Amino acid sequence: MTDFSKSWVNLVSSKLGARAISCSDDFFAPMERMLNDRPPVFIDGKYDDHGKWMDGWESRRRRGPGHDWCIVKLARPGVIHGIEIDTTHFTGNYPPEASVDACVFAGEDPDEKTPWRTLLGKQGLRGDSQHQFAVNHPDTFTHVRVNIYPDGGIARLRVFAAPKVDWDQFPPGHLVDLAASLNGGVAVACNNEHYGAIQNILAPGRGVNMGDGWETRRRREPGNDWVVIALARPGIVRHIEVDTAHFKGNYPDTCSVQASNLDLDRSSSVETQSESWNELLSPVKLQADCEHRFTDEVREVGAVRYVRLNIYPDGGISRLRMFAEIVQ
Repeated sequence: MTDFSKSWVNLVSSKLGARAISCSDDFFAPMERMLNDRPPVFIDGKYDDHGKWMDGWESRRRRGPGHDWCIVKLARPGVIHGIEIDTTHFTGNYPPEASVDACVFAGEDPDEKTPWRTLLGKQGLRGDSQHQFAVNHPDTFTHVRVNIYPDGGIARLRVFAAPKVDWDQFPPGHLVDLAASLNGGVAVACNNEHYGAIQNILAPGRGVNMGDGWETRRRREPGNDWVVIALARPGIVRHIEVDTAHFKGNYPDTCSVQASNLDLDRSSSVETQSESWNELLSPVKLQADCEHRFTDEVREVGAVRYVRLNIYPDGGISRLRMFAEIVQ
């Protein structure tokens, strides 16, 4: 399977602020669950007032004509490149087909006059499976509508896109977090993400718990763990923040940052190349459950497109910020 998350931002992530705003029916499982960032789970024997508890969006059995649908407002307008429809744990209740439309709407909930464009025509689905579809459409959209035929349940919907940012709004010298997902930063590679996904560290706000960060397994061999971030655009990094919120007995002892201005293919391996990148931040000690801010320690290396965060020897961090001057 293609990993869209290593190239684009999931703009229907509830963590980033996406909202499921309306649907035809969510009798069995509320539409909001479909946007959860965590992998779907199945809890044997768990029921609620409407029936079996399912981790996703599920409509009731349709007895008349038509089909079910759900409208989601993207966390930020963007150009969509990939769609993932996940039916994990939905076996006898998944929809056999689905399609996805998109629109541009200034308000919250599109109305009956809103024109919709087809992003993904009707596609066959399988139960308990992940389905990925590439999208080739140049326009920027604000909302998507997932249609299921005729009814059933979806565990997760993910819409991978390049966020649309008005870079002209920032005056010269203004510092912008170019690693932030909402600005288009993407974690493209790492050596290990056993306990937590690397994309978590680019989310807004502080982590809500230890699971809302990136954490590696316990290292039993020489070396250190690392993650590479593709910045939203080239910039001169002036300030770095490393947050170890909630990591107490498992935070890294030390961290450092390297950087590169190479125009790399994100699908290629960057491990070997990144080992020799310029040092942006020399190794510094970290503390448990703490926001670390570095300005004077940041070296002048010019404009960069990629950064590599090294943690020594292993452990977990909650968030990483790269505040930089934009290079026009």
